Amino acid sequence: MWLNQQQVTDTAIRAYRKILVGSNPNYVVIDDLFDHAKLDAVCHILQQQQCWKTQKHTYSALYVNNAKWQKTPDTERFVQRDIWDRAAGASADEHPCAIAHEFLSYLRSDEFMSLLSRIFRVHITDINVAKPEINTNYFRLNAKDFVNQHADDSPGREICMLLYLNKDWHNDKGGELVFMGKNDNPVTIPPLYNRCVLFDPSSEGSEHWVKAVNGETADNYRYNVTSWYWSE
Repeated sequence: MWLNQQQVTDTAIRAYRKILVGSNPNYVVIDDLFDHAKLDAVCHILQQQQCWKTQKHTYSALYVNNAKWQKTPDTERFVQRDIWDRAAGASADEHPCAIAHEFLSYLRSDEFMSLLSRIFRVHITDINVAKPEINTNYFRLNAKDFVNQHADDSPGREICMLLYLNKDWHNDKGGELVFMGKNDNPVTIPPLYNRCVLFDPSSEGSEHWVKAVNGETADNYRYNVTSWYWSE
């Protein structure tokens, strides 16, 4: 089982709901939501360099190639990071990457989406999502990468989830998530291991960015899962 059952009791879910509706933006942080041993196995897989590829977004276009990227002013670039290559070993249960793919599949399972539905009191489903798998994946950032200020409020998108997979992360490493917040009061959340951030991307103050990752070596990465969910 992927979930830490102590964190998904009826009492816990009521508490998450209370925090969610009382915050700006509407968000909740849940630590230790998932089984540590299984996440450890996932983290081990993510260290494989060959399973990553670079992803670049501008404010006017997603997934731009290098030629277009070079012609884009710095002020129009909002994402440069690595994305997990889901095609690696996806069809082989015995493949070393199998547990990493299993976790991504679980995050789009009826069980997990039912949990989100209970917390947010909205029916989350992939029934009308053309390609659910592209909405859940692993990402990593190092000192050369960035995620600048942006909003995730696509039509029908109800929930955004961020799960951090950074063992022994310290404050001096940077990489914090920052929500714009309300009345010039930004909300800063360190990317600690097995910390799950759930938020309503249409709520006030939900625009966000990531502080730069600090590190002298190129392999000092900040890892996370990002997942987006829709209602009917």
